[in-house]
Amino acid sequence: MPDAAATVPAPADAEAALSFLTEMSPDLRGGAILAGDGTVLAASGEAAGWAVEAVNLLRVADAAGDEPVEQVHVATQAGEVFALRAHGFAAVTVTERFALSSLTFFDMRSALRELARDAG
Repeated sequence: MPDAAATVPAPADAEAALSFLTEMSPDLRGGAILAGDGTVLAASGEAAGWAVEAVNLLRVADAAGDEPVEQVHVATQAGEVFALRAHGFAAVTVTERFALSSLTFFDMRSALRELARDAG
């Protein structure tokens, strides 16, 4: 998974980033914050499951083109998945159906920017 972070944030900072996303999005079902290498730094639920699925999602999306993807949005009848790489980290969230994608990505980008600032 490209875009590795130069430093590893404190666990509390990663948890704060995930908490921020949860607070900002009432539609959020769950999520994870990952280091640039795919290591789960914070997750709702089982971290190992998030690590496998999030890394696989980004790997499949990367395979579709010549450059690593920055963001992924998958919508289904049951809900939506958002993935974003920014500032050396990745965030993956699952939301209820019809979450506002622009707002979800804005919040994810803000959380990762703050995490990078705290880790730096």
